Amino acid sequence: MENHTIVTLKKGEGRTIKAGGAWIFDNEIDTIVGTFTNGDVVTVHDFDGYPMGKGFINQNSKIRIRMLTRHADQEINENFLRMRVKNAWEYRKTTVDTSSCRVIFGEADFLPGLVVDKYEDVLVVECLTLGMEQFKETIVSLLKGVLKEDGISIRGVYERSDANERRKEGLPKVKGFIGETFDTEVEITENGVHYLVDVVNGQKTGFFLDQKYNRLAMQRICKGKRVLDCFTHMGTFALNAGIAGASDVTGLDISEYAVQQANANAVRNHLEDTVHFRCANVLDELPKLAEAGEKYDVVILDPPAFTKSREATKNAIKGYREINMKGLKLVKDGGYLATCSCSHFMTQELLAKTVKEAAKAAHKQLRQVEFRTQAPDHPILWANSANVPESYYLKFFIFQVVDEK
Repeated sequence: MENHTIVTLKKGEGRTIKAGGAWIFDNEIDTIVGTFTNGDVVTVHDFDGYPMGKGFINQNSKIRIRMLTRHADQEINENFLRMRVKNAWEYRKTTVDTSSCRVIFGEADFLPGLVVDKYEDVLVVECLTLGMEQFKETIVSLLKGVLKEDGISIRGVYERSDANERRKEGLPKVKGFIGETFDTEVEITENGVHYLVDVVNGQKTGFFLDQKYNRLAMQRICKGKRVLDCFTHMGTFALNAGIAGASDVTGLDISEYAVQQANANAVRNHLEDTVHFRCANVLDELPKLAEAGEKYDVVILDPPAFTKSREATKNAIKGYREINMKGLKLVKDGGYLATCSCSHFMTQELLAKTVKEAAKAAHKQLRQVEFRTQAPDHPILWANSANVPESYYLKFFIFQVVDEK
């Protein structure tokens, strides 16, 4: 917990937190005065003794300190945590449909390393940092209380702290109930589409809430159209197309489990006659469809992150270029391409450049319809530096595709 240890930065370091970021790296620290246990809250000083705030320390991680507050005199106690939780919920109430939404989004809600998703009356928690472990259950309890004030009763909480990132913090993967057991299959409704979310076995916390309004944006484009949805996962874009009145929709995913879920969701929405899913490796399947002469009015590319590190970005660019080139070849003249990246390291400029190269290779001209990002319940915390990427990751382009003539 909180102690009186003081961490002093080297002269000229701390640029990220001075720009509004939340992280201090191991090579930025000059001295540590005091005794502490990993996970404790410590006070941070600039090289000249100027107090910069408080954060929790972990010597297992290259991200040595994650900031909790810019006020060095702020007590990190239950009142502080309740204030953070309350602010996060009030923001969601103002900006999004809260029936199912991300209630806490780590650094962007000033609670580094903690994610909480709400699926109707169920909460799913993902804790990725050692410092947050000590606060996790307190925050869950406080959040349930804040929701209760608005008449929302939570019937169960499940933890999905099973991401590899925990190992970098010296933490084991954890998966299980926080509190009483309950039925972990939850029916949610988003944009008029019904889904059964499996919070135990689904990817991440069970469902990708970040694309909510991007899926909605595709509804008006897909009406009456023939649609191909690649990397469909639970069928989300495909089902939005179907419910909007698409004439025929095909969804592809490499996971048999995902395809089973997607087909069940099609039946749940009475769309099984127009929306169909099949198991396929998208990169292999797209050239086969092109060879067979298939053409679509709308092609949607929602791949997993091809890179989770700066070092792997070069290979990721090749992957994005290839998938976009193959997708473009299947779009009818005058049709539409939706393409995105959910990687921190694939910036908006880099993705745009890569798609432009793919269009050139496919002899297509692109007319941008719009550029979008993640839903507002995954807020992007702006800073005074381009090197603070903690909260901005999803880039989403919609283009009209025109043959070069």
